Amino acid sequence: LKTRLGNIVCAYTRDQKPVRARELKVDGAMTVLLKDALKPNLVQTLENNPAFIHGGPFANIAHGCNSVIATQTALKLADYCVTEAGFGADLGAEKFIDIKCRKSGLRPDAVVIVATVRALKYHGGVERAGLTKENLAALEKGIANLERHVNNVRNHYGLPCVVSVNRFDHDTPAEIELLKRKMAHHEAPVILATHWADGGKGAEEVARTVVDLIDKTPTDFKFVYDEALPLWDKMKTIATKVYGASEVTADSKVRAQIKKLQEDGYGHYPVCVAKTQYSFSADAGLRGAPNGFVVNVREVRLAAGAEFVVMICGDVMTMPGLPKVPSAEKINLTDEGKVVGLF
Repeated sequence: LKTRLGNIVCAYTRDQKPVRARELKVDGAMTVLLKDALKPNLVQTLENNPAFIHGGPFANIAHGCNSVIATQTALKLADYCVTEAGFGADLGAEKFIDIKCRKSGLRPDAVVIVATVRALKYHGGVERAGLTKENLAALEKGIANLERHVNNVRNHYGLPCVVSVNRFDHDTPAEIELLKRKMAHHEAPVILATHWADGGKGAEEVARTVVDLIDKTPTDFKFVYDEALPLWDKMKTIATKVYGASEVTADSKVRAQIKKLQEDGYGHYPVCVAKTQYSFSADAGLRGAPNGFVVNVREVRLAAGAEFVVMICGDVMTMPGLPKVPSAEKINLTDEGKVVGLF
């Protein structure tokens, strides 16, 4: 921790040499402040199951995974460890593989892709107001989005996967049947889950399917790109192989920044792409599974402490905000000392 904090680049000298936190002699103080925060938080679910919550980076702007310490601790305490990588397999899963697994040596045994009929209809062209109505044509078109996520996991990451479909009351039997039929040839079991309403019982079939998959299916784990590739080539590989882009562009200023990072010795760092979570592209309005689009890198940032380089693509805010009515507004303490508003 102290080494990584010391590696943080705070500024540059007049001759463009990096000034690190270590040189300002603040790495020790930061380490003291974070020494207890470095320990994972043990919490319990509503059904009294143990869980670790440690770090909450958003997968559209950061790496989207919890801490290595939390994952490794969980692996020592249970037969199976389930950890989340945010958003789609193009964001959280890619970063889990290429950043977290590369740095930690972790190797997953299986992947669960979470999907909803509603989201697939949205990718098929239905606007939000009409997502609760049956629309088989839109669903069939939108399934292409799920197919690409499955293809990425199976072929580019080399991992077996299960599709867990969060079933809601407005999903019709015809929609469920169509989804299962279209996905049948992808060697990714489609399992319905209702844990949002029924708790753990609603996800039992998903859990059993995952365990069976792990027992019977070997992995062929692989990274999307080689560590030795230059930073620009890493970005191009992610965009073309995982997203479906035909080209990656950047203006001369950004290309010069990337070139300097390469020359300064950061070329071996993994690339963390910041882009919209609503599309494979950097355009939130480009739904489904588009091909042949251009991804523009508009900004590049060095995260020397975290040891990766952030490539910011399209119109995305890198400081996430709260919803219009955050949960904090509902949480309170009564005069009797009782906590209310948590659920």
